[in-house]
Amino acid sequence: MNESWLTVADALREARDLGVDRLDAQLLVAHHLRRPRTWVLAHDDAAIGAPAVAALRADLQRRADGTPLAYLTGEREFHGLMLRVTPAVLDPRPDTETLVDWALELLAGELAALPAPQVVDLGTGSGAIALAVAHRCRRAVVRAVDLSDDALAVARANGERLALPVQWLAGDWWRALPPPPVHLALSNPPYIAADDAHLDALRHEPRHALTPGGDGMGAIAAIVAGAGSHLEPGGWLLIEHGFDQGEAVRRLLDAAGFDAVATRRDLAGHERCSGGRRAGVPVGGRDSANSAPAGGP
Repeated sequence: MNESWLTVADALREARDLGVDRLDAQLLVAHHLRRPRTWVLAHDDAAIGAPAVAALRADLQRRADGTPLAYLTGEREFHGLMLRVTPAVLDPRPDTETLVDWALELLAGELAALPAPQVVDLGTGSGAIALAVAHRCRRAVVRAVDLSDDALAVARANGERLALPVQWLAGDWWRALPPPPVHLALSNPPYIAADDAHLDALRHEPRHALTPGGDGMGAIAAIVAGAGSHLEPGGWLLIEHGFDQGEAVRRLLDAAGFDAVATRRDLAGHERCSGGRRAGVPVGGRDSANSAPAGGP
């Protein structure tokens, strides 16, 4: 169609012809009309004016080319928080909520005796992990690290808008982290192998945040290797990884002397996060094997 205006039904038809998922199309229409999706569903015959049509068509083309919806709308919901998202950071995935859930379980259980547990998010991107933990566990002292100044600007803006007290640090993994040592370290590092065919479908996202090159294990190996001098004895390290990397990450953790090494699966049943506890007296002086989880973080 070349009309300067469309109805909502026309726009959704154009989206379908481009191969855009119907839900994504509805959300883009809602975004450009500044209406909720429920309004779009109830107003098939509503007119979309010429300025909005041009912008909507451009975004539908970009979505059909694989640009993440979050980059087009500028936001993504993650663990109950609405985050601003730009092409400077990864589009936060629901799978990463598995890592946050595990962290919150530890803060409410084995680490519950700590009045102000020190938590760090290595490679924070949009700040999703750090902000979710700060939101759900208000007593945690949360720091977040990223090598990209552009990513840190996005994360810092999210923290300010949500009024969540996270300290943002620029640098490379552990090297950016000053004392004190931490009780809980979390990371969703780049882990896709350089020759993985999936990278082409992710071409609109920052490549450095997707792959460290080689077999994809370089960043994970560096994080595990540096953990010993930054984790309190009994402190935990949790890392997100690829669905086929769980065994390799567990081996790294075992070799580095971590105990209680385990893996969590995502909603699709894939191995998604692995972690372990630094050997030593459990933080807070608690015997984790015999202590019951506290009622909340």
